[in-house]
Amino acid sequence: MRRKIAAGNWKMNGSSAALSELDALARLLPTERHADVVICPPAQLLSQAVSTAKPHSIHIGAQDCHMQTAGAFTGDISAPMIADTGATYVITGHSERRAAHHEADADVRAKTQSAQAAGLTAILCIGETLAHRQANRTLEIIADQLAGSLPDDVTADSLIIAYEPIWAIGTGEVATLPQITEVHDFIRGQLTTRFGEATGNSIPLLYGGSVKPDNAATIFEAENVDGALVGGASLKASDFAPIIAALAAS
Repeated sequence: MRRKIAAGNWKMNGSSAALSELDALARLLPTERHADVVICPPAQLLSQAVSTAKPHSIHIGAQDCHMQTAGAFTGDISAPMIADTGATYVITGHSERRAAHHEADADVRAKTQSAQAAGLTAILCIGETLAHRQANRTLEIIADQLAGSLPDDVTADSLIIAYEPIWAIGTGEVATLPQITEVHDFIRGQLTTRFGEATGNSIPLLYGGSVKPDNAATIFEAENVDGALVGGASLKASDFAPIIAALAAS
């Protein structure tokens, strides 16, 4: 059975005071939660977040890493540096990085490889724009991103795929269940074709696109949706806890 994972991406939000939300989240969740919980705060909070989250069995991840392990890259953070904080996950290829920082599939692939080499689990993001969907190119774009972004030596322990339709991030729009199912089933097929049935069927697939407490249960009905990558709704424990509970119950 594949792992169920609820990952929260805080993006560029939060100070030290925000870490109290981790304690609040732990109080709202049962001890036996049947789903892994990952929080990805801003980089300056990683060490503090690891210390705060450890007693609650909440995992901490970074929002990005550099493809190199060290060097003259001012302002960047490497995968080994992330691992040194005690964090165990890192997001790669988020649509905001691909768009605002012009990250190509090859860049995402290199970052994912660096993350895996450092012992981190990469949450690799893929997804289409509204223009792609309106042109009926969604599956073509997904196939291209998987081919270009995924390293050859992946395992279910070192990789999670997050499908994030860009047109549904922060817009309040949510893909329909048939749309989500179509893409997640397609991704599963691509993975099993490339990596074989055992590996391809064991890699968790997350959905990310305006996941909220009131739509989470419906989204998790899809067979190949193993969790969610949640943005704004992960900032407050009172919003994120119901999503985790819906996942655990699915």
